[in-house]
Amino acid sequence: MNCTVSRLDLPKLLRAFQQFFRENADAWIERFQYKEVGPQLLLQAFLQRIVNGGGRITREYSLGMKRMDLFLEWPLDEALAFRGPLQRVVLELKIRRKSLESTVVQGVEQTLAYAVTCGAGESHLILFDSAGQTEWDDRIWERTEVCNGRTIQVWGM
Repeated sequence: MNCTVSRLDLPKLLRAFQQFFRENADAWIERFQYKEVGPQLLLQAFLQRIVNGGGRITREYSLGMKRMDLFLEWPLDEALAFRGPLQRVVLELKIRRKSLESTVVQGVEQTLAYAVTCGAGESHLILFDSAGQTEWDDRIWERTEVCNGRTIQVWGM
């Protein structure tokens, strides 16, 4: 009996989250006193409804002295669950306060370090515009960065 499970399509999920965030951010972000936690909680809640089908999301996953924001694990063999092969995904979130390029460089290095430490095969850096004054069409984007031979998907919101 074959009990393999499909991998989660994180790019597809994150594109859907970009639209969800665009439609709902203004109503939700202002409710949080600590502004950096708002986007993180919204993304976690958005992904949790998918992951409830068999995976798990860990928030503020400790890796040494630093902490990655979200760590997603999805079993690839239903019969073995978390004792078998896993899709491991690092999701690092940043609030962009300085230039886009310096935020990307710093964030990519940090995300890569987390992915290497925990053995993640997939890494995503998600940048939220801090001022929120940029037009939505310019805030929503995606691009791929390669660092030390590893691919990291970078998302703008």
